[in-house]
Formats: sequence, C-alpha cells, structure tokens
Amino acid sequence: MAEDRKDEISPEEQALADEWAAALNEAGNASQDDIDALLGDNVSRPPMEEFGAPRREASDNPFGSADGPNLDVILDIPVTISMEVGNTDITIRNLLQLNQGSVVELDRLAGEPLDVKVNGTLIAHGEVVVVNEKFGIRLTDVISQAERIKKLS
Repeated sequence: MAEDRKDEISPEEQALADEWAAALNEAGNASQDDIDALLGDNVSRPPMEEFGAPRREASDNPFGSADGPNLDVILDIPVTISMEVGNTDITIRNLLQLNQGSVVELDRLAGEPLDVKVNGTLIAHGEVVVVNEKFGIRLTDVISQAERIKKLS
C-alpha cells in the first residue's frame, strides 16, 4: 500500500511542481554571470576557500587577517549580557529558609567591581551607575580578545 502512495501526487504537489517548472523554464539557461549582470554591480562575493587549502596562520586577531572572512554576517546576532554582583554557596536547608528580608552574604567586598558576562563568558569589569533613573554599568576594565579566546579553550 505504501508503494501505491509513492506514485500518486496530490494536486497541491502538482501545482507546486508546475510553478517550479515554469520558473525554471522562464530562467532558461542563465549562467551565474547573467544573474550577476541582472543584479547589477551591487553583488560582491568573498572568495571561496577550497576544502584542501592550507589553514591561515593564527594571529592575535581571532577573526583572521584584514583579508579574512567578512564578519558582517554575525554582527546582528543577539547575545545575553549580564552583570554579576557576586555569588555564594549555600545548603538546600538554608535556601529553603530564605524569605523576604533575608540577607545572603556574597563573595565580593563592597565597592569591588562587578563582572560583565556575555553568554556566560567574562568580558569586562565595571561599576554600577544610574542613568535616567535606571541602573547601568560603567566598564572599568575590558578583557582583551586574546585572553577571552584563551579562556574558551
């Protein structure tokens, strides 16, 4: 019975196939150069790397050299930035006893800089400020890219 179904095509599938066939027929035998000419001079493609090509030398810049890959494709990816005041370890017994007004002692001294993390990775230290009646953070020390890359490995 499954074999019989394989040969049948629904009307929706046939209509979609017809649309594709018409579009391909209309395009004719256009080459990539013809398509680029239709799109105009706004087309710029980075050179493709071959699979067997030797890898580039590592440098201090984690994103490659000036002629390396274009990073514009990742610049709009959202990331989570968080500020960590401090942390502590407590037992479940003490956790269950917490209520309104409880004070939890952290591992940081008062006035010590906060950690600024992006997706859980430390990128800077800073201090709390108030901007337009909202909390903000002023960065006091930014971790270098080379140090951040070292921490990832």
